[in-house]
Amino acid sequence: MDVPVSGCTLHTCFEDPESMRILPNSAVMVVHGPELFDQGDVAWLKDVLCPKRIVVAGVMARTAAEESGLPVEFQAQPPSRVILAQDDPVFLANHGKTAKTGEIFGNIVASRLGDRGLVHLECSGRIVYCWNRGDEELAWVLSHLTGFKKKSVKSTVHHQENVREIRGCIPGEAVYVNGIVIGRATADIVTLRSSGGTIEPGSGLEPKPHGLEKVSSNRNIDISTAWCKSGPVRLIPPQTKCCASSTGRVLVIDHCGHEIYSKMPDDCSGVLAIGDDTTAVCGHICAHRGIPVLGIVDGDRDAIVPSAFAPGSVVVEVLRERDDDVGKEIGKYVPDTPVVWYAWMQEILEYLDGRVRIVIDLRKEDDAVR
Repeated sequence: MDVPVSGCTLHTCFEDPESMRILPNSAVMVVHGPELFDQGDVAWLKDVLCPKRIVVAGVMARTAAEESGLPVEFQAQPPSRVILAQDDPVFLANHGKTAKTGEIFGNIVASRLGDRGLVHLECSGRIVYCWNRGDEELAWVLSHLTGFKKKSVKSTVHHQENVREIRGCIPGEAVYVNGIVIGRATADIVTLRSSGGTIEPGSGLEPKPHGLEKVSSNRNIDISTAWCKSGPVRLIPPQTKCCASSTGRVLVIDHCGHEIYSKMPDDCSGVLAIGDDTTAVCGHICAHRGIPVLGIVDGDRDAIVPSAFAPGSVVVEVLRERDDDVGKEIGKYVPDTPVVWYAWMQEILEYLDGRVRIVIDLRKEDDAVR
């Protein structure tokens, strides 16, 4: 039976003749990861479930959501915190790279909710998990509306102080902490330890010393709650537009591409990105907004996201120095006031003449007079 509600067809289900079940009108769907948008899951779930609100958690999920044009909200917090902040009925939607990694992700989120259970709709395995005695009624309705199998489970993640396990890894793929690649997986479980403010590999990791150094430079990092992931952060290229104003402030992102949304000014005319993977992530995120990037790299990219850049972007590779050192040096020449992006970038390129080579140049002939 279909019941039209506020311009949306709300599907109803029956467990018995006297019990009509529909998704609560106040239900909130928390979306994690770009795959749900890239695979069309969010659009489908929106039509089938008609949640009152769709809240997006995560950096690349926000990029994919903005490209989709769907009416959603953004919260720059982990899914567990977004869920805990909701007073209305809430469920988590995810599309893991495999059904197993999707289940592992739900297990981790559920373990961080304390006594609050979790209803988790996993599109990769077509399963509705009801974790830790969560809302069985809500899980049952989601199962019937989507056709997904319902499964009641208990989380088994036990958080250890100064220890972190990253499960569901595929050997050979990049592993990163807070957006910084720290090595490549050699097993399906990577173990990390923190000691004296330093992140150390335990097992299952071929370490990348420079990445570990960058992560450990943040002495306040809590490895038990840090954003840890393996594999690419997104699988498809972004939509590229040319719409940013050529005059505005320049944003500096130094090896922390996941922080770009929280730091980006409204009048951003361009981004100075320091580091190979940071440049790739910033270029990807900024492409659909038409914001150009000046990337400083040294050639150790780990291909965690498809490369794409907005028109006006330039990427330079340092010849005899480290991208960190050159990037920090250039960062001193980024004013707090608005600049003409093309003129500022030209000054920087002239300043670096002989120390770098241009590997990507998306400037047009008339950019110098813009």
